[in-house]
Amino acid sequence: MAKESTTIDVGEPSTITKSSSHVVVDQKKKKGFVAAAAGGGYKRGLAIFDFLLRLAAIGITIGASSVMFTAEETLPFFTQFLQFQAGYDDFPTFQFFVISIAIVASYLVLSLPFSIVSIVRPLAVVPRLILLISDTVVLTLTTAAAAAAAAIVYLAHNGNANTNWLPICQQFGDFCQATSTAVVAASISVVFFVLLIVISAIALKRH
Repeated sequence: MAKESTTIDVGEPSTITKSSSHVVVDQKKKKGFVAAAAGGGYKRGLAIFDFLLRLAAIGITIGASSVMFTAEETLPFFTQFLQFQAGYDDFPTFQFFVISIAIVASYLVLSLPFSIVSIVRPLAVVPRLILLISDTVVLTLTTAAAAAAAAIVYLAHNGNANTNWLPICQQFGDFCQATSTAVVAASISVVFFVLLIVISAIALKRH
């Protein structure tokens, strides 16, 4: 009785292994692309919000500096030797405020190109890091100017009984109103800078 031989074709295992490895690599690449796209979209949204905040801060700081610069009032009564007048240039603190806030507004204008780069390239680290450091420095200047001016405005409204400093806002009402408005606007810009710093910190933390 003749024995029948059986042949088993196992195929090409190397080809199967290579093809399966290619599938795994392709899947990993696709997952990486999806994650990068999701991160880029999130960062682009932050960058757009950053740009809009800077535009708003530019308007507020220019308004604050302009209002303080034009704050001036002359009382309707005067004598032969005296004329009662109050202006921002009568107070060194208000002069510091005008100069500082004008510098802040100029910086915000110059920072817009970096913000635009962050929108176009949301994954770029360098422009976002530059904005973070610069915003922190300018925040310090803005806070100092707003706080110093706020102290003078407080004295103008309430005076100080211990040092016999009398309030002047009862006589110079328009002047005090203008200076108070400028201080409030500068304080709002401080809040905007805090938000800008938080946005930059969040965007950098994702890397």
